[in-house]
Amino acid sequence: MRDWQAFLGLPLWVWLFVFPTVLALYCLWKGPSAARMLQPLWRVLDKIYAFAGAVAAVFMVAILLLIIGQMVARWSNVTFPGSTEYAGYAMAATSFFALAYTLTQGAHIRVSIFLNLNAFTKFWLDALAMWIAAVTATYFARYAIKTNIMSEMLNDRTQGQDFTPEWLITFFSMFATSPLKWGELWANSAEGWVYTPVWLPQLPMSIGTVLLAVAIWDYLTRLLCYRETQIHGEVLE
Repeated sequence: MRDWQAFLGLPLWVWLFVFPTVLALYCLWKGPSAARMLQPLWRVLDKIYAFAGAVAAVFMVAILLLIIGQMVARWSNVTFPGSTEYAGYAMAATSFFALAYTLTQGAHIRVSIFLNLNAFTKFWLDALAMWIAAVTATYFARYAIKTNIMSEMLNDRTQGQDFTPEWLITFFSMFATSPLKWGELWANSAEGWVYTPVWLPQLPMSIGTVLLAVAIWDYLTRLLCYRETQIHGEVLE
């Protein structure tokens, strides 16, 4: 973790792993009182997960429209450059935006052979599995963001035939730029289409991975507060 820069005076790994673990232990200790304290945050997070699921559905519809567009273009002898790449980007966005919502709906498959032994082992093994999953997802989320940043720094561009309007790239660049420089950013933005920067289709992957990590930490705290899983309708094998 030598490249985990300090944030507000503390190493980044402390913020990402130690503080959430301390919060989880607090929930285990206080139980229902911790649940009452976290209820407002849980309601907000539930809305974010649902919104991410809706975004995933929009991208799924976009895949359908792209496939129909490819078919019509082929029948009409019209070129549709980049359609395969666009469909791939939409597929990635669908998959990653749906991760957190799928977790909350219990749609991820879990192997429960040891969870079915008794209630005591079920609780502790479930908590341990959730903690390991939360740490792993947080680790991947951190590197997904780092990959996004590196792609932008290197100005990495697609190798396909897909293009993106430059105003769209400028719009997303605003979120990583100081508001004082927005005027300069738009002044330097040209009209027309350019080869898609790789960080743009990587962005949904980073967002989806971060949401998944947050959701796992979230439902770990709910599990420890209520002493039973709050993920209902799980598919168990």
